[in-house]
Amino acid sequence: MFTGIIEAVGTVRRVEARGGDLRLTVAVGKLDMGDVKLGDSIATNGVCLTVVEQGSDWYVADVSRETVQRSTLAGFKAGRRVNLEKALTPTTRLGGHLVSGHVDGIGEIVSVEPDARSIRYRVKAPDVLARYIAEKGSITTDGVSLTVNAVDGAVFDLNIVPHTVQETNIGDWAPGVRVNLEVDILARYLERLMLGDKAAQPADGVAGGITLGFLAAHGYKI
Repeated sequence: MFTGIIEAVGTVRRVEARGGDLRLTVAVGKLDMGDVKLGDSIATNGVCLTVVEQGSDWYVADVSRETVQRSTLAGFKAGRRVNLEKALTPTTRLGGHLVSGHVDGIGEIVSVEPDARSIRYRVKAPDVLARYIAEKGSITTDGVSLTVNAVDGAVFDLNIVPHTVQETNIGDWAPGVRVNLEVDILARYLERLMLGDKAAQPADGVAGGITLGFLAAHGYKI
């Protein structure tokens, strides 16, 4: 688990194709590797990766086919800046929100505009994720815990303060840039719980999840 509070910005050193998936080498920048051991997790642009090799200022991680398909890692090239966070400990300050490092889908930056001293980014999420994104809720974008300021369909706004821009790779975001999205873990579990006994049915048996019809049939006023 992670908090979405970025500890360092690293740089991709190498991306190797390995039998249908990838092996990634990352230079960690100012990230302290002194307490990192083989098998530990490091969130890399929001993707929970397991350290399989390491040095004092770098680590290597294998990226599964599922992760390649679900995230932006397939497009990584040497020199790309990435947000890094080590897994939280029982004494870690939970300054962001609980983040699993399991990317739900890929969003796209729609627009970037100044907003006083902050910067407002509009992001288009995949339609299937729109129901999990709520105004003033939390979302993880390239590993950064952020507050959703407004929602319009599958498009949502993020208002980023200067400190966050400086301490992450958000300054690299521009219209057309693709970003990893992880919705609030509570929203995912709540939807599953509301299915009740229907959760045991195949996906096509529950019409893809919670719908307005499902809620009405179970006594919820629409």
